Amino acid sequence: MTGLVKRLTKIAAAALAPLAFAGAASAAQPMPWQLGFQPAATEVMEDITWFTDFTLVIVTVITLFVLGLLVWCIMRFNSKANPTPSRTSHNTFIEVVWTLVPILVLVMISIPSFRLLYKQIEIPEYDMTIKVTGYQWYWGYEYTDEAMSDISFESIMLREESERAERAAAFNRPIEEYPRLLAVDNEVIVPVGKTVRLQITAADVMHSFAMPAFGVKMDAIPGRLNETWFNAKQTGIFYGQCSELCGKDHAFMPIAIRVVEEEQFQAWAEAAKSDVEEATRQLMATIAKPAGTAAAPAAGSLDVAAR
Repeated sequence: MTGLVKRLTKIAAAALAPLAFAGAASAAQPMPWQLGFQPAATEVMEDITWFTDFTLVIVTVITLFVLGLLVWCIMRFNSKANPTPSRTSHNTFIEVVWTLVPILVLVMISIPSFRLLYKQIEIPEYDMTIKVTGYQWYWGYEYTDEAMSDISFESIMLREESERAERAAAFNRPIEEYPRLLAVDNEVIVPVGKTVRLQITAADVMHSFAMPAFGVKMDAIPGRLNETWFNAKQTGIFYGQCSELCGKDHAFMPIAIRVVEEEQFQAWAEAAKSDVEEATRQLMATIAKPAGTAAAPAAGSLDVAAR
C-alpha cells in the first residue's frame, strides 16, 4: 500500500512539474515520470507541442472510430445474429469513402507539418552566431561575431556530485540547477529575446545537438556545417544532450544554455573575452535565485553534500 501511495505521489508530482517552470529563472530538464515534452521556451517548440496535440487528437478519433466499427461488425455480423452471411463482394460508395477520407486526413496533417518544418530550417534575420563543435565526448563553442570573436570554450559534464555542489556554492545558485548527468563546467550564455544562429559540426564522429525546450535538434557531422536557430522567450537554464550514438561516453556530453537579460549578456561577453570562468562568476552574482528554492550548500559543507 505504501509503495502504491509513493507511486501515485510521483505521478502527481510529474503532472504538476510544468508549473515549476513558470518562474523566469527556472531550469528546463527532464523530470521523473515525465510523459510529455518539456515546457516550451521558444515559439518553434510551442508549435511542435501544438502539432503533437493536433495529431494526437486525429489519431485518437481514428482509433475510436475503427474500434467502434470492429465492435459493430462483431455484434452485427456474428454467426448468431447473421446466420445467412451476405455475399456482397464490394461497395463502390464505401470504397470511395475509405480512399478519400484518408487522403483528406493526410492533407490536414501535412499542411501544418510542412509549415513547421520550414519554420525550423529557414533561419530568420539573426542577432548573433555561435559555432558548436562536437567532440568525443564534450562540446566546444565559439562566438563568431566580430565583437565577440575572442570568446571560445569547451563544455564538459560535471561527473561527480561534489563537483555540482561546489559549483552551486561557488555561484550561490540552487543545487537544482545542476542536475546529475546534465550539469557542465561552462554554460553557453545567450540573451533573451534574441535570434541565435547555430553553426554545428563535429571534429571526430557524428554527434547531434538537441535542446528539447527550444525545439532544436541538428546533426553534427565531421566536414559539414549544419545550421539551425532559436530565440528563447524566457530566462533560465536549459539542458539538452547529444542525441546521436557517438561512442562509449555518448550519454555523458550534455548541453547547457543559460538565457539572461540583454544587459547581463553584454557585461558577460565583455568580461569573457579575457576570462570565461570569471565572467560567468560575475554574471551569476547578478542573477536572482528562483523563489522557493533551497540554498546552495556552503563551501565548508561540500563533503556532506557529496555524501
